[in-house]
Parts: sequence; C-alpha cells; structure tokens
Amino acid sequence: MREVAFIIRVIERGKMMRKLGIVFITFILLAFTFACSNNSEPSNSSSSDNESKKNEEKEKVELTFMIWGNEAHQEMYHNLLEKFSVTHPHIKVKLESVPFPDYQQKITVLAAGRELPDIGWAAERMVPQFMENGILEDVSSFKEDKEYNIDDFFPSTLELFKKDNKLYGIPFSTPPMVLFYNEDLFVNAGEKTPNEHVAEGTWTWEQFEKSAKAISASGTYGANFFRDWNTWIALLSHTWSNGGSLFNEDTTEFTWNSPQGVETLKMLDRMMFADKSHPKAGEQVSFESGKIGMFFDVYSYVSRAREVKDFKWDISPLPEGPEGRYPMLGQAGYTMFTGSKHPEEAKELLKFLTSQEGITASSTFFVPPRESVLSSDAFVNQPNNPPVESIQTAVIDEMDNARLQEGHMQWQKIDNAIQFGFDELFGQLKKPEEILKAMEEKINPMLK
Repeated sequence: MREVAFIIRVIERGKMMRKLGIVFITFILLAFTFACSNNSEPSNSSSSDNESKKNEEKEKVELTFMIWGNEAHQEMYHNLLEKFSVTHPHIKVKLESVPFPDYQQKITVLAAGRELPDIGWAAERMVPQFMENGILEDVSSFKEDKEYNIDDFFPSTLELFKKDNKLYGIPFSTPPMVLFYNEDLFVNAGEKTPNEHVAEGTWTWEQFEKSAKAISASGTYGANFFRDWNTWIALLSHTWSNGGSLFNEDTTEFTWNSPQGVETLKMLDRMMFADKSHPKAGEQVSFESGKIGMFFDVYSYVSRAREVKDFKWDISPLPEGPEGRYPMLGQAGYTMFTGSKHPEEAKELLKFLTSQEGITASSTFFVPPRESVLSSDAFVNQPNNPPVESIQTAVIDEMDNARLQEGHMQWQKIDNAIQFGFDELFGQLKKPEEILKAMEEKINPMLK
C-alpha cells in the first residue's frame, strides 16, 4: 500500500509541474506579444492610412462623368478629380464633354441604349424631362450626412431638383445673366458705360439700344444677345422686364405671343437690320475679339473673359424695363443617372464634387450655391476678375431679382419650334407678329 501511495503522489506532482509549465509558457507568450505591440507603429498613423489601405484593397471601378464645359472647365475638373483619387484610389473617373446644344439629345440617346454616364451635368431646362423619363437617381440620403451640411446650400437652389419630397440632383452653379461690356468702346464713342447709367438710374432698354447704336458707328457691333445662334434665351429678360413671359404660370400655355413678346422681337429686328448694331445670323463675332460692345451671358462666361488682354472690360446688371429688371437665372447641377453599375462609388463622387471643397474649386467659374463659398474671398477675389463692386451689383445683388429659365419636359421640341421662328426673323421672311403666332400654334399642343 505504501508503494501505491507513493506512486500516486509522484503522478500528482507531475500534473502540478505540467500545469506550472503551461502557466509559465503562457506568461512568456503574453510578454512577447506585449513587447511586439510596443514596437509597432503608433496608432495615430492611422485612420486615414487605414482607410486608404481599405480603398486600395477594393475592386477597381471606372465612372463616367459627362459635362458640356470648355477646356478651362475640364482642366479644373482634372485637378479636382486628382484630389478625389487620393482618398478613392480604387475609383477611376472618365471625363467626357459634349457641346451644350447637343447635350440633352445625347443624354436621351444614351438613355434609350441604357448607356448613361454615372453622373453628369444637367441644366434647368433639362431637369423636367430627365425627371419625367425616370433617369435620375434619388440622392436624398445626402440630407442625413451632418458633415456634408446640406443646410449650407441656399434653399432656392435645391428646388429645381425636388420632386415628391425627394432630391434628384445637387446644384453647382446658380449664375444670373449679366452684361459683359467693352469699356474701351464706350469711352471711344463718348458714351457713358452701363455701370455709370446704373448709378444714375438711367440704365433702361431704351438707353441700351441708344448706346448700342452709338458704339456701332465706329465699325463694331454695339451688342450681341447670342452665345451661339441656337441660344435665344437671353431675350426673355427683355420680355420679363416689360411684364410678359414665355409660358403661363403652370406651363400649360405659350404666352410669348403677346405685345411684350412682339416688342422683344421688334427690338432685335431693329438692331440687326435698321441700326446694324447687332450681328446678323451666321456672323461669328465674339466678345473676346474686341468688336462687340455688350454681350449677354451668365456670369460663368467670366472664365473666358478673364483671358482678354487687349481691352478693358467690366460687367453690369441688365437693363431695366417698366416692370423692373429680371435677369435669367441660369442653373446647373450634378445628377446621378439610373443604371450605374457602381452606385455607391457614384454617390461618393457626387458628394465630393458638391462638398465645400468641390464647390470652392468650381467657384472659379460658377456662382456657388453654398452660402459659405459665395460669401468667401475665394469666390470674389479670383485673378483677372471684374471689380468687387461690379460683382456685388451685377451678381450678388441680382440673385433676388433673377428668374429661373422656364422649362418643360417637351423642351427640345419647343426649342426647335422657337428656333424655326428665329430663322424666319433672321431671314426677314415674316414679321414678328406672324412669327410668334406660328410659334403659339405649334407649341400650345405640346403643353397639353
């Protein structure tokens, strides 16, 4: 029995030693792990690096971004997209540009073939049709992102993209139409400049015609309403200031066939054919050439005007009529199109472009919809900008007077009918009254 008891004690002691050995080994491993962790890189090298590594590990995707901008706009976007790629290295963005007159039709064709870009620009006149065709994605989720701060946008700039309490786009440009003028031509003609007339309260449409006629006596043209010969929309500011409109309030009737509309077309007819103060159709005379006294365009044109070195130029508000001064409010926004193969990545790009950083970058060319950017030095003090006082009076002060360009889901057909009428005016084939009556007969059925 003593031998048995001895053996049992030996076995139990062995078990104890094994337990102690396990504890000892565990302690050593823990100490080693702790030492290794202390020798690792500091944790604050951290969230951004970790996020970048996660993005690098994600599947590579390509997004298409479609615009109608010029070369300067494209260069700005290339620089901005390079910044986007730093935080989103797995996303490649292909930038495509389509001429403005062809853009809406291009989107329509791509939609029919289910080949829409992931995101793109959309002008105010395009949005109703795009919404009606169901090709815009809902981005209402942006409202819930506190860091994005959608409250920084002027509420009025978001209205165009709202439908049924949903948001189908984000604005990036809300420029009122302004008058670019060649100050040298006014001085040479002995005429007061538009801003001098504004200060004296005499800048009316009647004075505008007189100034244009006086400037054209020197062998140049006094004014030009047309960015190109398909863009007639600037003339609506004349009609509005006289109390007329293109459509009625609910866009069910064409109302340009009115005394106010007739007077608008008569003014253009006088300037082209009687006073010879406006180029005739087909003549390609740009403001930059120095041969145009006054040029109508939205403020975004400033990106081209900044390159002018041969003459002194400035901007002013549009002329005033009996009912006031109503510049057209051009508006463009970013939209995300349906059918994207990478919707989450497309939303990330859209959010970046409309962030404060993105809107600040694009404010080089566009009137920003974010209040924080519009009031910043970054917007006003661009190199070769017009004087600060001119930007204040022609742009910022006019935001309350500006009217959004009237649009309709049948806009392309309406636009074609109006352009056909202008072709008749340019060719002196019919009188303004006859032209507007024919427009009315063609367009009213489209509005029903």
